[in-house]
Amino acid sequence: MRDQESVRVGRRAFLKGSALVLASSAALETKALAAFLDQDGVDPRADLRIGLVTDLHYADKPPASTRYFRETPKKLSEAAERFQDSKLSFLVELGDMIDSAESLEAERDSLKRINKLFSEIARDRHYVLGNHCVQSLTKAEFLDEVGQAQSYESFDRGGFHFVTLDACYREDGQPYGRKNFTWTDTFVPDEQLKWLKAGLEKTDRPVVVFVHQRLDVTKNHSVRNAPQIRAILEASKKVRAVFQGHNHKNDYQEIAGIHYTTLRAMIEGSGPSLNGYSVLETHADGTLRLVGFRKQVARHWAPESRKA
Repeated sequence: MRDQESVRVGRRAFLKGSALVLASSAALETKALAAFLDQDGVDPRADLRIGLVTDLHYADKPPASTRYFRETPKKLSEAAERFQDSKLSFLVELGDMIDSAESLEAERDSLKRINKLFSEIARDRHYVLGNHCVQSLTKAEFLDEVGQAQSYESFDRGGFHFVTLDACYREDGQPYGRKNFTWTDTFVPDEQLKWLKAGLEKTDRPVVVFVHQRLDVTKNHSVRNAPQIRAILEASKKVRAVFQGHNHKNDYQEIAGIHYTTLRAMIEGSGPSLNGYSVLETHADGTLRLVGFRKQVARHWAPESRKA
């Protein structure tokens, strides 16, 4: 898979970049489609328009390597403007909303500040837990602050079934929190797997999954029992796509007909040109279209697509 990244500046450049799709979607890059797209390349005819952001890593501290923690609010504000123009159906944050801080109280303050901005974007919001979200906080403390009842959930919208997973567990089943883990020890416990399997069996809709750590690789950024999770997804024959964060770079793999897309981290790089976020469109015929902004790669999958 070839990673395609480009810097886009200004609203006209946003339109040009957002309308880019990979070669397999060339049939849709026609004048007919362009006539329907709004100024940011979003199709208002889509059944759903889902805002996606990941790896914000907000903290009030100096930059470290390629991570510019204090720039996250400005980057998120830019995304918020585009999302408002897109009239989102709902919004998903794919983990690592905050970064580590000098104290537990400082991490709480970081979460309050960045979630205030995030919560103003859409009423219908869903938070996926990342390892940095519960570095010092417990899951209950994080979820209470953002107003979400559970760390994993499922829901139906616009003809699709959506699932968020929580892989912030050690392999021995202990949940992350209070610095009790190493970031490479990530696992989805049996109770959640049973819940996932039962939900997939029950739904009659196509499925999209959101998770922080990756399910499509076997390296450090992977969930340790990813093969077991993929087997459940594949057996259902209903899962269309999985959207992930954690790795900070654009990536894509198709495994057994399921599209695994790793999204660009918002934290990476200084300045608006290095921002990254996206709008996922669903269409009545089953088409999925990822409209990428700034450094986020755009993608498209037709109903029976096996490539991207």
